[in-house]
Amino acid sequence: MTTATVDFASVFEIAQVVFAAMVDGDEGLLVPRDDGDDSDDDGAGAGIADPVMSWVEVHGPYSGRTAVITGAETAHALVRALLGDGDAPVTDADLVDAFGEIANVVGGNVKALLPGQGTLGLPKVATSLPPTADPLVLTLRLAWRGEPLDIAVWLTQEEEGGNR
Repeated sequence: MTTATVDFASVFEIAQVVFAAMVDGDEGLLVPRDDGDDSDDDGAGAGIADPVMSWVEVHGPYSGRTAVITGAETAHALVRALLGDGDAPVTDADLVDAFGEIANVVGGNVKALLPGQGTLGLPKVATSLPPTADPLVLTLRLAWRGEPLDIAVWLTQEEEGGNR
C-alpha cells in the first residue's frame, strides 16, 4: 500500500485550509494538540467526551474513510461558525448537513492525494463509526479553538480485480 502522500503534514494542511475557508475565515484556529499521546493505539476519537463523528467513504483503487471527530458541544460550535449563526441552537438537520459537509470537503481533498480515480460516498454523521475492514493509517490529534478534534484516515489499496 502506498500512503506516502497521506501523511500528517498533507492532511493537516488540507484541514487548515478547509477550516480557514469554510469555518473560521482565518488561519490558525486549528492546531496540533499535545495531549501527551502520539500513538494511534487508543483509536481515533479516544478521550473525546460525548463524541460526534462525521465521515465519508472512498471507493476505487483505494478504499477507506476519512472522519472528523469531536465533542458534541464543539460540533455544534463548528456548525454555528460555518453557518454564521452566532449562538443559535443547532438542529439535528443542521448538524448532519454542516458537520457532514466539513468531513466531505476534508475527505474529498484526502482522496485527491491518492493515485488513481475513485469516488466519494455521501457524508454521514453519528455518535459512533461503523466497523471497517480498512486499517487506520493516520490520526491527527488537533484542537479547534482549544477543543479536541481528531481527523482520522483508514485506507486500503485494492488489489487487481477489485479484491483487498
